[in-house]
Amino acid sequence: MFSRFFQKPPPQQSPHAQQEAGKGISKSADFDPRVVLHFGVPSTASILAFDRVQRLLAVGTLDGRIKVFGGDNIEGILYSSKHTAFKNLEFLDNQGFLASVSSRNEIQIWDLESRQIASALQWESTITAFSVIYGTSYMYIGSEHGMVYVLKFDAESRKIDILPYYVPTNVISDAVGISLDQISVIRVLHPPYSNGNRLLMAYENGLIVLWDSSEDKIVQIRGQKDTELKIERVTSYSNDPKDDSSDNKLDNEEEDKEISCVSWASNDGSVVVVGYVDGDIMFWDLSNAYSSSNHQSQKLSNNVVKLQLSSAVRRLPIIFLHWCANKSFGNNGSQLFVYGGDEIGSEEVLTVLGLDWSSGLKSIKCTGRINIALNGSFADMVLLSSDYHAAGTGNMIFVLTNSGQLDLYDNNCLSSLMSKQEKKTTSHTLQYPMVIPTLEPYMTTATLAVIDHDVKTFRDLSQVLVAAKQHLVQNQTSMGIKWPLTGGVPGQLFKEDDHIIQIYIAGYRDGSVRIWDATYPALSLVYNIKCEVNDVNSDSASASVSALDFCPDTLHLAVGDESGIVRLYGLIQSSSETTFHFVTEKGTEVVHNKHQGDVPHCTVLFSLQTSVVCTLQFANHGGKLAVGYENGQVAMLDINTSSVLFLMKTEPDSPSAVISLTAKFSDSCSLNIPQQSVSDNSDSSEKGLLFIITRDANLLVVDTSNGNMVCSRSMSVNAKLNAVSMYVTDGFSELSTETESLKSPQKSDSGIQDNVQSEDAKVVDETATTVETSYFGEIVSNSLILICYETELSLHTLKSVIEDSSKCIKKVNLVEKCCWTTIIKKHEKECVLVVLYQTGGIEVRSIPTLEVLGESSLMSVLRWNWTNDMEKTICSSNGQIILVNGNEIASISLLTWQNEFWIPESFPCLHDKVLQAAVDVTVSQSPSQNERQGTTSVFANFVKNFTGKADPNANQPAHPNILENLDQLFSNPPFLKPSSGTVDPLDDLELDLDDIHIDEPIVLSPIQKSDDDKRDKGKTADKQKTDIDKKDKGKATDREKLFEDAGTDSKPRARTADEVKAKYRKTEANDAAAAASLAKQKLLERQEKLALLNERTEELANGAEDFASMAKELARRMENRKWWQL
Repeated sequence: MFSRFFQKPPPQQSPHAQQEAGKGISKSADFDPRVVLHFGVPSTASILAFDRVQRLLAVGTLDGRIKVFGGDNIEGILYSSKHTAFKNLEFLDNQGFLASVSSRNEIQIWDLESRQIASALQWESTITAFSVIYGTSYMYIGSEHGMVYVLKFDAESRKIDILPYYVPTNVISDAVGISLDQISVIRVLHPPYSNGNRLLMAYENGLIVLWDSSEDKIVQIRGQKDTELKIERVTSYSNDPKDDSSDNKLDNEEEDKEISCVSWASNDGSVVVVGYVDGDIMFWDLSNAYSSSNHQSQKLSNNVVKLQLSSAVRRLPIIFLHWCANKSFGNNGSQLFVYGGDEIGSEEVLTVLGLDWSSGLKSIKCTGRINIALNGSFADMVLLSSDYHAAGTGNMIFVLTNSGQLDLYDNNCLSSLMSKQEKKTTSHTLQYPMVIPTLEPYMTTATLAVIDHDVKTFRDLSQVLVAAKQHLVQNQTSMGIKWPLTGGVPGQLFKEDDHIIQIYIAGYRDGSVRIWDATYPALSLVYNIKCEVNDVNSDSASASVSALDFCPDTLHLAVGDESGIVRLYGLIQSSSETTFHFVTEKGTEVVHNKHQGDVPHCTVLFSLQTSVVCTLQFANHGGKLAVGYENGQVAMLDINTSSVLFLMKTEPDSPSAVISLTAKFSDSCSLNIPQQSVSDNSDSSEKGLLFIITRDANLLVVDTSNGNMVCSRSMSVNAKLNAVSMYVTDGFSELSTETESLKSPQKSDSGIQDNVQSEDAKVVDETATTVETSYFGEIVSNSLILICYETELSLHTLKSVIEDSSKCIKKVNLVEKCCWTTIIKKHEKECVLVVLYQTGGIEVRSIPTLEVLGESSLMSVLRWNWTNDMEKTICSSNGQIILVNGNEIASISLLTWQNEFWIPESFPCLHDKVLQAAVDVTVSQSPSQNERQGTTSVFANFVKNFTGKADPNANQPAHPNILENLDQLFSNPPFLKPSSGTVDPLDDLELDLDDIHIDEPIVLSPIQKSDDDKRDKGKTADKQKTDIDKKDKGKATDREKLFEDAGTDSKPRARTADEVKAKYRKTEANDAAAAASLAKQKLLERQEKLALLNERTEELANGAEDFASMAKELARRMENRKWWQL
């Protein structure tokens, strides 16, 4: 139950470093192991994150991986260079970046488009809290020393900047009276719907502080030392019939309580819910922090409510808390998701509580409780708004449990169950729809088939896949299957340039078979074939699938199971009625008329043995099918006639399982057989050899036409040495000198045939034609056989094997036990061998030298540990190796040239740039429009119109004004912000062009004086004329213009209403004409002012140039003078 806190990541393993030189494609430079595709939830998943705008879900692991899920089978995986766990994971919403904090305190910013780390910052101290401000690239970091810092990621420079601002711990310590230097910050929360200037800090010792960054002060402090706060206790016991009652007992507790988790409990940030290590849950009222200063004098009473989930004395810590509003419980109804708080030793459940505090926090009531049974140990949970509910108020819940189990719950269903007073539920859950299911149902075997463009069935198969996928989508739509993750952009499809079709086929324990179109990186399901066959009664109808093979030439699929039954399916359906053949061991055939459905139909069912089918191999362009059983039996089936050609035993005394089958048939082009000799026998194309090897390394060569034994011998000297695989390849044009020296002297074809007859238990028919002997001889002389044992690799010429020669071209001893191999071909004559060891090591060797070209491991490439029976589901084609491990399935590439079939444009993109740009434009609309409509509603309406979905509970992206405010807020240390008194008052002054007055020459008219004034002032007139200068006259004139003939009184006189009406009022008759005339006059005046302003600007510019040139000339003249010459 404490796995999220104490589980350690798996041990690290360093990749092998040994590399040797080779020839052709066998060069160490070509060895480049990498993950091409990845599907499923990693088994080491531990933490979740959700992008509200892009609708993406991220899953962090304990081994340094991050898996990102979107819609339409879009998945991507990110690999860190260090195999460390992630303790924090958050999206930079709608920005295409993901922030993570590793267990080694490294802060990483991931670019979702390039799927790589954009920037990383190693933090010196232990990071105990991490939070991203909604819609921004600002981050809060809480440390073990009680400090909170602010970081910012610059997308342009790809750098994480440490900003000057921080929360001073000494100020908080002085306020609470204790030192916080050694107390960790458990959580840093950004209040919802705020401008980013406040943050809530929860300390390990139970202290809760609300801090205002704009004023650098404490807004509110809460904690157990608040003796004035009365605690209201509310109980919700799962075994108490009085769960809904509230205990009004008051308590004054002053003991220290250690905080374990924190969450907001209101949409406005007025209530916070805190979980404690002792199992208590407390709701703290912070509404006074958002009130005016007049309310600060109020008594703080009933501001804390305690909630207990169990009456036991010893309870589990509260590991997880998450609150959300839910209108199904009323306008003030809400839900609280809790993990922990029950009695120690109780069952693993996630508790959902219905809460109601319509009358205030002090009257909070628990209206319901339900326990969700989990499939494993709880890891994390995210709550996201569901866009598929008609009411628009429901929520979807993602719950992550250990071993990579991701479940989706419908909150509306949970609310309905809660209203019915149900205490526990295990239903109403939807597991993550795996692109390729591996555990439910359990995958037992798989194969990857490639159809080239030049194959005749290429176009038919392409049409079949398109029609099947369309039909499957229609069925899913009609069933109402919906998934809340819709993010990502699908890759481009290049149908005109397709040169191959890849299909991935998987068999399951329930007998079913599924087929996917793997032509593009986003795999899509095509068929889901059930094991039932109409009109056939068999007790082993649902036996586990044990072997698969697909023929590109005929589009036939062969399925073998553990009961010994082999079913043959055709992907192309010719008519509505088809014939079904049931072939038993007695050779009888039962023909049925079977109705053809929407999935491929079974044409033939072979029931020849009751032993497990180990291997299947189509031969002769799909005309024949070789079957190997666990009891050592081998059958050759004729597909065209639905008959059995032969059934033989490999070892009568001690049968061993058949592990590998390879058939080679006549080909006049590849074997250089004269055309006229082939034409002499019409059956020459059906003549061939079947190579069989058992687990105890017994090799058999059989004539495919009649089952006659050509060769039978034991290839291993050590009886305990088990064979893993066998490959029969065409001979190389140039072998090494070592190979040439080991070759036997040439013999005639007849001699070879005589030698074969002497060693076989059955003798080839003496009536064999010359064409047969020349055909067998040509195959023998042009083939090499490579046998892979658990601890050894051995390469032989086929001629030496048939001649019972112990000589081999090359033999290599392996250090570890091998469990699976494959051959990767680039050209007909160039190939390498891939060896997978039981310890998870991967090795690439050249052929025929068997030199090591490169080494790696599953741990270094995929972060996987080797598990038992993993080799049964491994398949390879075209160099792509597909592996399965638990819930995960991955495709890896080992060589640099192996990605030629999947171009980069075909891979899906994890970030939708179009959606990001559209949302940014919507958010950056005019502030007046935001005020009228509300930023949240504008954003929600836009997302609904753009994607067809809405998220009413999502936090809106930050407005540009808020981002500018945060830049100014965090650009300086606390208490050192620029003072408001130093701001120039003219900075806020806005001038209009009509307010600009241009200085013009003023013409003064003589002032008329009365006779009395002349007599009174006649004596001093001469003196005034001599004292007044031109400047005084200008000032007097300005004064007269300002007061408009108001006399010498310095106080302005208020105009009456009649004076204002007389000056500005216009009659109704000429109102429009007067307004037009006034507007025209103002326009002319404006043009004149602009012209005059332009002239004055040019004069000022010319004057500045003259002054600058004069200053330069003066400086030039004065620079050579001495000080005494000045």
